Amino acid sequence: MGNTFGHLFRVTTFGESHGGGVGVVIDGCPPQLEISAEEIQFELDRRRPGQSKITTPRKEADQCEILSGTFEGKTLGTPIAILVRNKDTRPQDYDEMAKAYRPSHADATYDAKYGIRNWQGGGRSSARETIGRVAAGAIAKKILRQVAGVEIVGYVKRIKDLEGMVDPATVTLEQVESNIVRCPDSECADRMIEMIEQIGRSGDSVGGVVECVARQVPKGLGMPVFDKLEADLAKAVMSLPATKGFEIGSGFAGTLLTGSEHNDEFYIDEAGDIRTTTNRSGGVQGGISNGENIVIRIAFKPTATIRKEQRTVTQAGEETILAGKGRHDPCVLPRAVPMVEAMVALVLCDHLLRDQGQCHVLGS
Repeated sequence: MGNTFGHLFRVTTFGESHGGGVGVVIDGCPPQLEISAEEIQFELDRRRPGQSKITTPRKEADQCEILSGTFEGKTLGTPIAILVRNKDTRPQDYDEMAKAYRPSHADATYDAKYGIRNWQGGGRSSARETIGRVAAGAIAKKILRQVAGVEIVGYVKRIKDLEGMVDPATVTLEQVESNIVRCPDSECADRMIEMIEQIGRSGDSVGGVVECVARQVPKGLGMPVFDKLEADLAKAVMSLPATKGFEIGSGFAGTLLTGSEHNDEFYIDEAGDIRTTTNRSGGVQGGISNGENIVIRIAFKPTATIRKEQRTVTQAGEETILAGKGRHDPCVLPRAVPMVEAMVALVLCDHLLRDQGQCHVLGS
């Protein structure tokens, strides 16, 4: 019931924030892909809590265990189960939130829907659920890289009103990982870090925008009508916690242009391939990839759980005041970067397999 994503490359995540562990089952992964726990761990380490002074102080190694689906370092084509055990749990920090709803959090809506919720941390709505996505994304990234040379790079574009200057065509993973806020613009990154620290000390939080580029994406990925590539990308990244907006290519700024200003004119490059002189389409036209860089942006709201006192109500319908406890990121953006990359990889990998199955089975 909403826990599975994908068609041919299917992932199902499981677990709660302060339960025994979290993880993922991946079905549809092609056999004989060389993959190791170390490759998956690299991505999980980018997502894990406690990695810097601007993230939650919760200390979790997030060590992954591959329980099934591989043998002698290669995938079997059978379901791959990956588990990460929760270690540094403090459910007592959330006793007050068992009855009082956190403003803008999932507490009230989970109660309204299910009549029961795990109030320890965020339960199923916690960002710890994304561990399974990032683990699966590591495998999807390797498939895309090995089959088509696809490279996916996400980075923090903006935090509040501080926006970095980044070129999606040339930005590298090394530049992204060069600072703790994951903004490749080093000068802007310093100001972002200072802002996050200041807001965190005040007990508040801040949001921003993650931009992500996928380069060397083959032409022809995506399905017309309901499964357009940008539609699936939008659903994928908007399923991440704290997301509030999606853009591709020119996005909302494109509404300020005329058709003649916005259209990406075609030309033939030196290799004889059809290319576009500009990329306001963001690498997707008619719901299908056109071979240009796919560039998307995702808006993340400020973290809902903050230490400042706010008005709220209890399960019993009584008005009260709540100041959040527990350990939370004052800004989710730095740790959201690998989450966004993972969801983009899952979509592209799924559509790569779907394209192979429909359009290349007869050799066309």
